Amino acid sequence: MTPLIAIAAEAAEQKSAEVTDWAGRLGWVAGLLLFVAFVYWLMRQGWKWRGSLQSDLPELPAAPDTTGEATLTLSGRYHGSTTAGQWLDRIVAHGLGTRSRVELMLTDAGIEVVRPGANDFFVPAEALREARLDKGIAGKVLTEGGLLIVTWAHGDKLLDSGFRSDRAAEHTAWVEAINSMNHATTTTEGIAR
Repeated sequence: MTPLIAIAAEAAEQKSAEVTDWAGRLGWVAGLLLFVAFVYWLMRQGWKWRGSLQSDLPELPAAPDTTGEATLTLSGRYHGSTTAGQWLDRIVAHGLGTRSRVELMLTDAGIEVVRPGANDFFVPAEALREARLDKGIAGKVLTEGGLLIVTWAHGDKLLDSGFRSDRAAEHTAWVEAINSMNHATTTTEGIAR
């Protein structure tokens, strides 16, 4: 018998050891599952706690019956809203923290945000402050200019809402259109964003 055949025969005879301590193994699996469930519960409690801290935020405005002709439309994703200027301070009250598909329509009355499976809302034109291209919002970071960020007033808070179009080339037209609606955002001094 050649050494190669002998090694192959010996390897075929070897078997892994039988599991004899089933109780110990099942205990470890159960412990791991309990740990994962506990971490999930803590994350859920944190989300609820953040929502209760933001309970002073008024209800989201609904679209009026007639909004006029759509100037621009966009299909894409809604990535969430944050306190303006603080890209990690996520707003979760009234479903604003829920990511979803989105259909946006810009009219003279404002922006209609239609989110299948989540709360729709309307941003009146007088609440719009500015629009810009950015690279991140809470929980989502993309390449420079990958997100359309719309800053708007809701109650006594300024919010940044992040959207990403299925066709990123549309973002620039949205920034120009929204910023032209509100002439107060035009900067004449200093460094513009």
